[in-house]
Amino acid sequence: MPEKWMPPIYWDGETVAILDQRVLPHREEIIRCTHPRQVIAAIKTMAIRGAPAVGVAGAMALALGARSLKTSDQKTFRRQFSALCEKVKVARPTGNNLSWAVERVHSVLAENPDAGVPELQARIREAADRILAEDVLDNQAIGFHGKQVIPLGAHILTYCNAGALATADYGTALGVIRSAYAADPSIHVYSCETRPFLQGSRLTAYELACAGIPVTLITDNSVGSLMQQKKVDVVVVGADRIAANGDTANKIGTYMVAVLAHRHKIPFYVAAPRSTIDPGITDGRAIPIEQRDPDEVTCFCGRRVAPVNVEALNPAFDVTPSSLITGIITEKGMLKKPYGRSIRKALKT
Repeated sequence: MPEKWMPPIYWDGETVAILDQRVLPHREEIIRCTHPRQVIAAIKTMAIRGAPAVGVAGAMALALGARSLKTSDQKTFRRQFSALCEKVKVARPTGNNLSWAVERVHSVLAENPDAGVPELQARIREAADRILAEDVLDNQAIGFHGKQVIPLGAHILTYCNAGALATADYGTALGVIRSAYAADPSIHVYSCETRPFLQGSRLTAYELACAGIPVTLITDNSVGSLMQQKKVDVVVVGADRIAANGDTANKIGTYMVAVLAHRHKIPFYVAAPRSTIDPGITDGRAIPIEQRDPDEVTCFCGRRVAPVNVEALNPAFDVTPSSLITGIITEKGMLKKPYGRSIRKALKT
């Protein structure tokens, strides 16, 4: 990492500071948010992205919002804060961590039925701070458990960005890679570019290069060829929402990588904290898939690259069936098939 590695989101006094990931790796710019609507805008525009990071951002937005509510009446505060929670929760629909974090912060109201406004504001801030701190510890634990499935000298393929930039710090899939590299500096990483938002080329390659971990950037459509040539030993990706049966939503294209890994008998691991698991969704068919602006597909660097009369589809995520997943790496350890049983057990601990 650089000497002054900047986490994607942190408190700067009473301001939420967000590293604008839209301009990386060329510039490091900070968005300073003093109102929850600014954090919501950063989430929607992908200035901050990655399911765990978005969850942390949602919690911090609520802490800002609680402080900005200008009422001393407890009932009014509770009503207005609950309305704010609903606005934050729907900023992006696919990732589970955002709704999980909002519900956890909102539970402060029920847990403190007699508290006045100042106490509620303080406890909401404390809840947001705990979510921020716990995310880093969870990622480090994911790295510890995940490094054990990485062979010596492995060539690891990862897709999209599930690193420090996608979390409060350290990373999930890249947390596994960081931990593996600390134990075995001979590993090598293939980072898919991840069209159309290029999280792999702009963010993952940037993170790994900063950390001194050997990385080769590849086009998304070269995955099959690399696997055919036996140049990939293991795949590790992140997740945005995991259903009760283990079906996993991640960045669009992940399913393609999982199918190719299955075809070539290459282990395919998902790394994610338990907050990414949604036990209320039976399987992947019920996971909402965010549809983003077609201009992200038809344009590149602000210039249109497709004919003006051509339409484009731009789903942000796809769903990988649990049957294609070798294991799910959480902060509590590796979850194995049958995932319904191992997920239920993990959520109870």
